[in-house]
Amino acid sequence: MRTIDVSEIVRNVREMCIEANHYLTCDMKEALEEASVQEKSPLGRRVLGQLLDNLDIAGEDRIPICQDTGMAVVFLEIGQDVHFVGGSLEEAVNEGVRQGYADGYLRKSVVRDPIERENTKDNTPAVIHYEVKPGEAVRITVAPKGFGSENMSRVFMLKPADGIEGVKNAVLTAVRDAGPNACPPMVVGVGIGGTFEKCALMAKHALTRPLKERSPIPYVRELEEELLRKINQSGIGPGGLGGTTTALAVNIDTYPTHIAGLPVAVNICCHVNRHLVREI
Repeated sequence: MRTIDVSEIVRNVREMCIEANHYLTCDMKEALEEASVQEKSPLGRRVLGQLLDNLDIAGEDRIPICQDTGMAVVFLEIGQDVHFVGGSLEEAVNEGVRQGYADGYLRKSVVRDPIERENTKDNTPAVIHYEVKPGEAVRITVAPKGFGSENMSRVFMLKPADGIEGVKNAVLTAVRDAGPNACPPMVVGVGIGGTFEKCALMAKHALTRPLKERSPIPYVRELEEELLRKINQSGIGPGGLGGTTTALAVNIDTYPTHIAGLPVAVNICCHVNRHLVREI
């Protein structure tokens, strides 16, 4: 049995909130650099160049990549042989978010009630997802999610007879409807299977997968490649101003489902697909 004081969770989440909002992961930056060379539209190349300049300025000056510093989404993969001491784990995560957004001078965007709309003034509470796994490690993923792209996400409850063509149509419909509103080039997370809420959770988590890591399932890998190609043929382009780079990746996760259903969720993220992973 491994014992972890929740103060370690506070410290790590605090640091991760700041770092994720100031720096993109290496794979995201590399994808933008590659796109800036491969993009066929002169205006699209200029937009991608400006996005890369923005990344450099944010890193050098320690300021947020985007003014929308998001709602903190936290995935916790917890070894079943871990025992937390020193307080509540959930309160520790929220305290880490609170400190990170205050100390990092990050915009506080969370409202206490969805109808009354009073700002909590510290960007809490976070949205926390827990998964228990064998072992004694704790893996933390912090993914601040801006709502320009979040608002463009969709869930489709398809019929089994719709099959893979129905899945393709659902993903392409979501991307077309999002258009420039999702601040492309985007990353498209897709969840197929499970239930209404399970497919949405898979789509969200798929956004945190490294961009060049493809699915181990052959038909899913082929589907990712086909959808990325078709999305980039849509002409939406960087900033929605036209071009050949509308998406940097399509990441798909699947799960068993009911004989009567085919749930599909599409969670879109903009060019600042922010996430950071640590294991403690």
